[in-house]
Amino acid sequence: MQDKRMSLKEAVSNFVTDGCSLTIGGLGSREPFAVCSEIIRQGKKDLTFITATTTDSADALIAAGCIKRVESAYIWIGAVGMGYNWRRAVEQGIPNYLEIEEYSNFAMGLRFLAGAMGSNFMPVNSMLGTDLVKVNPRIKVITDPYGDGQVALVPSATPDIAFIHVQKADMAGNSQIWGMFVNDDVIARAAKKVVITCEEIVAEREIRAIPNMTAIPSYCVSAVVEVPFCSHPLSVAGYYWMDIPFRREFVAASRTREGIVEWMEEWIYGVNNHTQYLHKVGHDRLNKLKQHERDNYTIPKLVFEGECS
Repeated sequence: MQDKRMSLKEAVSNFVTDGCSLTIGGLGSREPFAVCSEIIRQGKKDLTFITATTTDSADALIAAGCIKRVESAYIWIGAVGMGYNWRRAVEQGIPNYLEIEEYSNFAMGLRFLAGAMGSNFMPVNSMLGTDLVKVNPRIKVITDPYGDGQVALVPSATPDIAFIHVQKADMAGNSQIWGMFVNDDVIARAAKKVVITCEEIVAEREIRAIPNMTAIPSYCVSAVVEVPFCSHPLSVAGYYWMDIPFRREFVAASRTREGIVEWMEEWIYGVNNHTQYLHKVGHDRLNKLKQHERDNYTIPKLVFEGECS
C-alpha cells in the first residue's frame, strides 16, 4: 500500500499554484477550513474557486484576496449570517473584483458528475426558463436530439485540485465519510488531483472492516494529511460540534473591511500553522465541542469499535 502522507503545509505548497482551479469538500460540516487558512498564509493568488455551495471557508479566501474567479450557485455563512466578504468583493471590488460564473446548486452538482464521468457536459432541463441561461453564456440551449423541445447543457467541472476532509482515511487515501457526502464522492473523481485531510489516519484493516463507509478510494487520491479539528469552527459528524460563537465573531468582523483584516491578522496570519491555531482556540473549548458532539450525534457502534480484531 502506497504511503501518501504529508504535512498540511507541504500539501498546499505542492498542489495549489497561482492561477489554478480549486474546490473543497463538505458544506458547513467537513469543510477544510484549516486548508483555506494555510492557502491564505502561503499567499496563493488568482485562484478559480469552483463549488456548488460553500460557507466560511470560501468567504475567508475571498477576504484574503486569494480568489479571482468563482463558479458557483452561492456562498453564505448559513444560519449564522451573510457572506459579507463575498458580497463586498462582488459589489465593491474589495479586496478585488471577482469574475462570476453562476449556476444553480443542482447544476453545479451535475457539472461535477459530468467531470467524474469523463463527459464534456450534462443536460439540465431545470435551467430552461431561468435567467441563468441569459447571463451565463456557457450554459447552452440546443434542440433535444432524442425528443421534442429544447434542452440546456452545462459544461463539466474538473478542478485542478480538490481538498476533501473526511473522518478517517488510511495512508493510501481510502477515505470514509460519516453523514452527508454532499458532492464529495463525485468531486474526488472529477478533480485532476485530490488531497484528503482527515481527523485520523487509521490502519488499513480498520477501513477494510467497514467497506461500505469508504466513499473515496485510494486511486482517486494524491496525498493524505492528518489534521485534527481541520474544520473548526465548522463541525465534523462524530468528532466535534460547530463552534457557533466563533462563527458569529467571524461574521461580525466581516461586516467591515477593517474588521475582517483585523480578524485575519489574529486568527490566520497571527499563527504559523494549524497546531498554533488550535492552541490559541484553547483545548478546553475544543474538548467541549467534542463532548457536545458525542452527546448529540449517534454513530453506529461498529464505527467506533472498527471490528478490527
